[in-house]
Amino acid sequence: MPKRILQGKVTSDKNDQTVTVLVERRFTHPAMKKTVRSTKKYRAHDAQNQFKIGDTVRIQECAPVSKHKRWEVVAN
Repeated sequence: MPKRILQGKVTSDKNDQTVTVLVERRFTHPAMKKTVRSTKKYRAHDAQNQFKIGDTVRIQECAPVSKHKRWEVVAN
């Protein structure tokens, strides 16, 4: 099964080797037939601490690195 890849914006880089990425998805609401934006935050592993707040990054599923990290940043 292929690993999922998501794109989002870095909202925090305060933790060592970790970035928080805000991923937005858009979908049509089933009843209102209106486009709705939904966001979710993911913690991703950033081994070299190279990404800063405001960067657009791609994250990929990986084996659990810590309690909350199940994603890793893919080099752009």
